[in-house]
Amino acid sequence: MIPRQRIRILKETSSTKGRYVLYWMKSDQRTRWNHALEYALDQAHGLNLPLLVYAVLEEPKDGEPRHRRFLLEGYQDVAENLIKREIPFALLPGSPQDITLALSQDAALLITDKGYLKEDRLLLEAIKASLPAALHVVETHVVVPVEAASSKEEYSAATLRRKIERLLPEFSLPLEPRLPGNQDFPWDDFSWPTPPVEAQRLLAALPPRGLIPYAGGENAAQERLTQFLEEKLAGYGEKRNDPTGDFSSGLSPYLRYGQISPLEIYLRVRKIPSEDTRVFLDELIVRRELAVNFVTYNPHYDSYTAISSFARTTLEKHRDDPRPYLYPLEELERGQTHDPYWNAAQLQLRHTGIMPGYLRMYWGKKILEWTKNPEEAYAWALLLNNRYSLDGNDPNSYAGVAWCFGKHDRPWMERPVYGTVRYMNDKGLERKFRIGEYTKKVEKLLAAQKEES
Repeated sequence: MIPRQRIRILKETSSTKGRYVLYWMKSDQRTRWNHALEYALDQAHGLNLPLLVYAVLEEPKDGEPRHRRFLLEGYQDVAENLIKREIPFALLPGSPQDITLALSQDAALLITDKGYLKEDRLLLEAIKASLPAALHVVETHVVVPVEAASSKEEYSAATLRRKIERLLPEFSLPLEPRLPGNQDFPWDDFSWPTPPVEAQRLLAALPPRGLIPYAGGENAAQERLTQFLEEKLAGYGEKRNDPTGDFSSGLSPYLRYGQISPLEIYLRVRKIPSEDTRVFLDELIVRRELAVNFVTYNPHYDSYTAISSFARTTLEKHRDDPRPYLYPLEELERGQTHDPYWNAAQLQLRHTGIMPGYLRMYWGKKILEWTKNPEEAYAWALLLNNRYSLDGNDPNSYAGVAWCFGKHDRPWMERPVYGTVRYMNDKGLERKFRIGEYTKKVEKLLAAQKEES
């Protein structure tokens, strides 16, 4: 049973006439543990109508093909897995609004999964205004629905943690796959708004994956989760921040595209009780859902204006402090600063789409230190992260950058530029890790790529 608080009815109609039920797969690109898909099947069965699942392939926002490849690999898995369940799937290039409105003309009901960013909400409102069918939104991107967890922007992880822990039993129920609805419909003769495309054909036109370490898709996500449980969970609490090894779960890109369910991860990981499990699940649920809370309730999440409380006050106080270095965006993007550790992190991000979590915090704080003002630093950190990171343009990205500027943190010792915002430096990296080994690892990686090309 799907908890009712996962479901929001945005538009209802007096008629249930229609030839089919639509599920627009948008934020959650998977067939396993997908509340929106299972709800759509339930509705199709109840109305005795066939179910059509579709996704819209928009042009990428910038020239980076890595996000497009990851997305297409995900849709390739979705298509194959839905065929096994006898559910038709179409990948349609074009405008999400135009395609959805065209398909909805003959639909009894449109169901979609919930997105949290401004563009997701604005698009859904625009579609709702002209939609002839009913519209239901199902939240499957988080364990505890964002509005159920809190009705306001939370100050920190500590304030949200108590609320989520209280609700976990209610929202962590296993999700059983439903049988397909009535699929007796002439899909082969169906007139599409735009001709469907095959992910496999589009993938063939992209450049090779190169140094990108992850294949996209829910099948690859399942393999990565199994590997994490078997090889990396033990010791995770102590090793996860060490950039010299490969101790992270590697699940963040799959969570970003909804190619794996956080609920499934939670139910599998919690079977292994340990301190490592507690640390990992706190990151998976509390920290990740704090990010969703942030972008939901803070309308300025994508700009420096989002910073408030002590952080805004102290950064404004130190706005005019002399900076030890000032770098233009192009030099930052190419990893051409005086700091070899920062450069290695930026180059790894640029060429692989991945950066160790601890270094991402250091990376963001140094951008604050090496730019003219906090507004410029915030904008550039978001631009570089969203352009290159496989898990970019996601609530976690926006909350992660905001954290570097003091959001969700507490005051520390006062320093130039930072004020009382938490400070990080290269000496701290050298004390904590064999950080020189990390720079050598990145250098070898890039040298290998140069030889191959």
